[in-house]
Amino acid sequence: MYPTRHCTLALFLAATYPLCSLAADADPGVVDAVAEGASQVESPAAKEVVVVSGSRQNYRALSATGATKTDTLLKDLPQSVRVLTADLLRDVGVTSLASALDLTSGISRQSNLGGLWDSYAMRGFTGDPNFGSDYLVNGFSSSRGYNGLRDSASTASVEVLKGPASALYGRGEPGGTVNITTKKPRFEPSYELDVSVGSHETYRTALDLTGPISENLAYRLNGAYEKGDSFRDTVETERSFLSPSFIWLIGDHTRVSYEVEASEQRVPFDRGVLAVGGVLGLIPNSRFLGEPADGPTVVKSLGHQVFVEHEFNERWKLQSGVSYRDSELKGASSEASALQADGRTVRRQHRSRDYHAIDASGRVEVVGKFDTGPVTNNVLVGVDAYKFNDRRIQLRRNPSAAFPYAIDIYNPVYGGVSDVMTMSINTKEEQRAHAVYAQDQIDLTAQWKALLGVRWDSYDQTVTNFRNGASNKQSLSATSPRAGLVYQPMSVLSLYATFSKGFRPNSGISIDNQAFAPEESKSYEVGSKLESADGKLTGTLAVYKITKQNVLTTNPANTDFSISAGEVGSKGVELDLSGEVARNLRLSAAYAYTDATVTKGDNTIRTGSRFPNVPRQSATVVLTRAFAVAGGMATIGGGVNYVGERLGDVAVSSNFKLPAYTTAKLISSWSPTKKLRISLNVDNLFDKQYYASSYSQLWVSPGTDRTATLNLHYKF
Repeated sequence: MYPTRHCTLALFLAATYPLCSLAADADPGVVDAVAEGASQVESPAAKEVVVVSGSRQNYRALSATGATKTDTLLKDLPQSVRVLTADLLRDVGVTSLASALDLTSGISRQSNLGGLWDSYAMRGFTGDPNFGSDYLVNGFSSSRGYNGLRDSASTASVEVLKGPASALYGRGEPGGTVNITTKKPRFEPSYELDVSVGSHETYRTALDLTGPISENLAYRLNGAYEKGDSFRDTVETERSFLSPSFIWLIGDHTRVSYEVEASEQRVPFDRGVLAVGGVLGLIPNSRFLGEPADGPTVVKSLGHQVFVEHEFNERWKLQSGVSYRDSELKGASSEASALQADGRTVRRQHRSRDYHAIDASGRVEVVGKFDTGPVTNNVLVGVDAYKFNDRRIQLRRNPSAAFPYAIDIYNPVYGGVSDVMTMSINTKEEQRAHAVYAQDQIDLTAQWKALLGVRWDSYDQTVTNFRNGASNKQSLSATSPRAGLVYQPMSVLSLYATFSKGFRPNSGISIDNQAFAPEESKSYEVGSKLESADGKLTGTLAVYKITKQNVLTTNPANTDFSISAGEVGSKGVELDLSGEVARNLRLSAAYAYTDATVTKGDNTIRTGSRFPNVPRQSATVVLTRAFAVAGGMATIGGGVNYVGERLGDVAVSSNFKLPAYTTAKLISSWSPTKKLRISLNVDNLFDKQYYASSYSQLWVSPGTDRTATLNLHYKF
């Protein structure tokens, strides 16, 4: 068995070796851990599978619904896809989206608005700086608005879809899309409880309850509550998440499901530490430079999703859904504004934010297949629309000689009082969009497969500035095509090539009260995929090139506004391996080389500058071993994460960089019975001091110190 698997790996590497030459500048280094999987929903008493998004084995997925909105084998897709399962997230101790994405290649952490939301770049592209980075929940956007840090309590899998998905989903980043699939109700009762205690007096409780209500109706209830201090001085966090869901089987061919997500987080607005004259580490990573009296910033989100699926026959079905999400962000903050000539006194600006957003969307799709001679067409045709309203009120007071609102970075004394804040932002943005799209996955022969897709979007945007009474309106439309080809010279190996165009409207207004032109992107990608004959080892090698125009970044002259960076580009190589390399020994690894730069800048963003917080090289590896002990099963393992040097400032004249770092993690568990599992995980095992991301020398987010978490998981 094992020699066969190793020979398959050798064939995979030999077939793709010429592509590796494009990464000649990359250091061999450590590699990133990626694991794959999926989830399923069971029917009533017969317990047959009625909705299948994949099958799980060794943290690996054979299919993913997000890439094509159909059940498609990963090896048949002309696209790089990674699926992180709930099992993997649990084993590694992941409880947030940000930590989950740390397990994948080509994703880097970005400045996260004082720790309030998830922000990351995929293949160098970050998304709209007015909100957290784009991600979907069950195929619907959940990043428009203010939704805080995403909790993993209801997560069945995280699908990381590399490359543009605009032909299916519309607006989005050309670097890729993250689609979170949630846990579905089951007709077989199951009750699970997680209790965790960790460093900094952190406590977390999570539950997962599911079972039948009647013969045709089932429920699921996922929830989590977390509270604790942190390695940051005076910073305490409190988060809660609750998600009830229901599935109703109407006859043999129709299913209706309803899901609710309610979340609330209370955490101080925290811009992190600063560099003195470009030098980091002169103050401890624990130093808080805000004002404790500001209290927590509160982020609340309440979302609803309803899905209806009807099977006409074995080949055709209708799938539709609607989503509604109400979110808000409120709180005060004290943020470093300027370091004075003495090198120890920093003046702070004082802000008060009151943001509120409503996002409503819906879609209807027909999925089916038909044959034209020896060719099989797997088609999807759909329409969708969304309406988004964003209301922002912000008060602000900049420091002055008369009211410096300062703090000593080496000997902070809290309790300062700012001058009265005045209105700095008072806007309302309305977005209306609708689209029609079609896709055809074509089985040309047993060895050749093609994917063709196209989407047409129509978009209307109105931004009103109540401070000066000005209003900007624009109407846009765009066509986003997608084409890909897969060749499978043998059952274990797939070679693919793909091309796509993307379209993304830009939110907000510029400092001179003008709406922004939309982003337009092009992406080219070639790669190969491995799936061993025994199904226990998978791998993907991808080489890509992306260009994008009219991308936004935060304005260095005034952080309340964005600017267009002109034209940007990204090219790189990503290599992923995941599976069982020996009996009870599992390895998940990946490496990414990312060259993301401004290819055509202006007077504010210079041509040739690298994207902030995007390393050229990043990698991580996780290795776990399972074995029998004391009548039960145990696992022991560890992981290593490497992030290369990154630009830490968007300003034109700055060469400020964040240093490269390597952190290690310990993973261990013991299951004395089938119902009980005890785990101990230690992050940043060697207590490495590092910096996760930054916006400028004044706002640098330090990485967490060594953190141990003891978890008890019990299944009733």
